[in-house]
Amino acid sequence: FLGQETIRSTFRSLWLIATVLIVFGLILGAADRFGRSEKKIDQLNARDAILYGLAQSLALIPGVSRSGATIAMGRIMGYDRVTALRYSFLLALPAVFASGFFELSKAVNEATPTGGYSLVETGIATVVAFVVGYLMIAWLLKFVSTKSFMPFVVYRVFLGSLVLFLLSQGMINA
Repeated sequence: FLGQETIRSTFRSLWLIATVLIVFGLILGAADRFGRSEKKIDQLNARDAILYGLAQSLALIPGVSRSGATIAMGRIMGYDRVTALRYSFLLALPAVFASGFFELSKAVNEATPTGGYSLVETGIATVVAFVVGYLMIAWLLKFVSTKSFMPFVVYRVFLGSLVLFLLSQGMINA
């Protein structure tokens, strides 16, 4: 697809990824801090859906969190924290299910006595991942109903800064 080679090569630089971690962490922090928190999910319109989609497409750039970009866009557009988070997760469902079915078909086709995973193993892993994911989403929705996204902002800025420091000291290679 368009730009695929650039994303796979140029955008894989650790310098760029670390910088993007910091920049998008700060964008999320500013959007959360200054977002109006006026809108609920029933106020979502076509314009907002398109803007959410554009934000989601930014995740093609390594270091941009898909959920972070869509949550920030939601907050910028005036959606409250829980609504922005909930819609971000709803946006992920088609991709997650498509990926899951793709991996399931690979598991079925590649399962052999000498390697690969059986359908039962894949099924168990899928159920466990679903339960853990569901519990984490429930916890996160409760968390952001009373708190800000600041812990995630701090995490992104710290991680990006750490990677930049390690790169600048030659401790890791770009």
